[in-house]
Amino acid sequence: MSERAAAAEPLTTPVLDAHAHLDAMALRSEVAADAAFVAGVMAEARAVGVHAAVTVGDTVASSRWCVAAAGEHPDVYAAVAVHPTEIAGLDDAGYAELERLARDPRVVAVGETGLDYYWDRTDPAEQQEHFRRHIALAKQVGKALMIHDRDAHDDVLRILREEGAPERVVFHAFSGDAAMARECAAAGYVLSFPGVVTFKNAPALREAAAVTPIEHLLVETDAPFLAPHPLRGRPNAPRLLPLTVRGLAAAAGHDVDALCAAVTATARRVFGIVLT
Repeated sequence: MSERAAAAEPLTTPVLDAHAHLDAMALRSEVAADAAFVAGVMAEARAVGVHAAVTVGDTVASSRWCVAAAGEHPDVYAAVAVHPTEIAGLDDAGYAELERLARDPRVVAVGETGLDYYWDRTDPAEQQEHFRRHIALAKQVGKALMIHDRDAHDDVLRILREEGAPERVVFHAFSGDAAMARECAAAGYVLSFPGVVTFKNAPALREAAAVTPIEHLLVETDAPFLAPHPLRGRPNAPRLLPLTVRGLAAAAGHDVDALCAAVTATARRVFGIVLT
């Protein structure tokens, strides 16, 4: 099945892509990450009911690009941070730049930050130190905290307790089980579900979605990664979000339109994004 055929049925209630990497999409496609590329991505997304996207930085340079893209496109918003596997060399000057970027009105979150114990690229102790600094930055600038958590659930939750979580916390590409979902919801955290929720080998993630209150749900592509079934392994894009929306709705037991409306309300509460 082609990507366009799989995503041919538009959503009837607008929604947003809570986490994408538009610059990485361009890089993977070997095209310029310029204004024309972003405009084309968002035009295709809007055609299927995806009216906005948060493009997320994973280095200082990527964060700078995301802020610029958000400034040029009214349907694009930015998140800024350094990914836990990219923290080598991140110093006080880097944090000063992140703070400057995070104060831009088009920035809705500090992220993605957190812990990644899957890849052996950076020391876990250093990851934890930088995660704490990102938490402090999110509180300092009054923006949501967008968390990357891979094989590090216990430490992520512990550090949030120790540091005191910001008022608004989003777990990007949530990968925990039902027990963790309940714990996060009880703490007031929002869980953003990616295309993995549609994978045949992800029943535990669907169980987590089923126990998460609808007002704690967001949905994302993580484009160009984590394309949903039946396009698993292919490049992801905001135009494919309807596949994940429908998969999440089925897993969580919600009507698709009701889920879209709830996600839109949560995006307004957490990010201050109002869809047009």
